[in-house]
Amino acid sequence: MMVDDGTVFMVDDDASVRDALSLLLSLKGLRMQAFADGESFLAAYRDTSAGCLLTDLRMPGINGLAVQSALRGLGSRIPVIVLTAYGDLVTARAAFKDGAFDFLEKPVDQVTLLEVLEAALRTDRVRRSLLPSESAPGLERLTTRERDVAKLMVAGHQNREIAVQLGISHRTVEVHRAHVMEKLRCRSLADLIRLKLPL
Repeated sequence: MMVDDGTVFMVDDDASVRDALSLLLSLKGLRMQAFADGESFLAAYRDTSAGCLLTDLRMPGINGLAVQSALRGLGSRIPVIVLTAYGDLVTARAAFKDGAFDFLEKPVDQVTLLEVLEAALRTDRVRRSLLPSESAPGLERLTTRERDVAKLMVAGHQNREIAVQLGISHRTVEVHRAHVMEKLRCRSLADLIRLKLPL
């Protein structure tokens, strides 16, 4: 497993579950911050915090779905994974309708849990890399098509894929790509991603 930047925020009222998962994630090189209830998590959480939320469903006070709903109400797009021993189709549907990243039933095997957490952390990292920055010198010089190409470049698409999606030739993509890099003064794709362009 890759060690991703970001914290796994965990909300579960069962101390033994929190302890077991804390140990598992620390052994895998993942940071974790545990909370015994949804209220304390919401009080501590800031949307500038990178990571994902792993929340129990049934807890004293507000339940996992209410925690998820509260995050969405705050405008947070952090990936939310619901982990519960009381899963049913109606609850799962409600979680996904509110944007849950995944819905897992206890007991969940370690491999599955780690794979889901890794995917959630990766999703959050990519989303944050695409957030607009306050300033992007040269952005106003890009044509509409160059913006389209830049957006697909940042999303990880290769030239041939961009050509197919935009209905243009591979050579035209190369030209647009060169213009994007020149206008934004980027030497590499990594430089372009770091600009966090509001495309």
